[in-house]
Amino acid sequence: MKVVFDECFYQVYTTDPASAPGRIDAIVDKLPSHAEIVEPVPATEQQLRLAHTDIHIRDVKSDGLYEISAMAAGGAIHAARIGLTEPTFALIRPPGHHASADTAWGFCFFNNMAVALLTLKTEQRIERAMVLDIDLHFG
Repeated sequence: MKVVFDECFYQVYTTDPASAPGRIDAIVDKLPSHAEIVEPVPATEQQLRLAHTDIHIRDVKSDGLYEISAMAAGGAIHAARIGLTEPTFALIRPPGHHASADTAWGFCFFNNMAVALLTLKTEQRIERAMVLDIDLHFG
């Protein structure tokens, strides 16, 4: 199994509970010994624009969260590409599933899944996808 991960995801990027120290450690400590760590690259603005407005991207930049959020979206893209042919886990943060095209919400700045799936669709690697959100609340 490949695990998409970068040391930057240890960063405490805000004061919200999703950014609390130790959250990533709890997962890293449970990874199987045969897991292969694969480093992501940040999503490009062109990729982010597939799911987000220019105003939203600018707002994330002005909040000082762009670098880590773009890296998380890039990690989702990388994991989605690899996941087409082999088991893959994206160990990324900040999370993204609550972000909409023009709004950050629920500790999510870019919708990593939407960016990844729309990138795969643009690359003609997929025609459609289904996302099953099993979070505690809707989003």
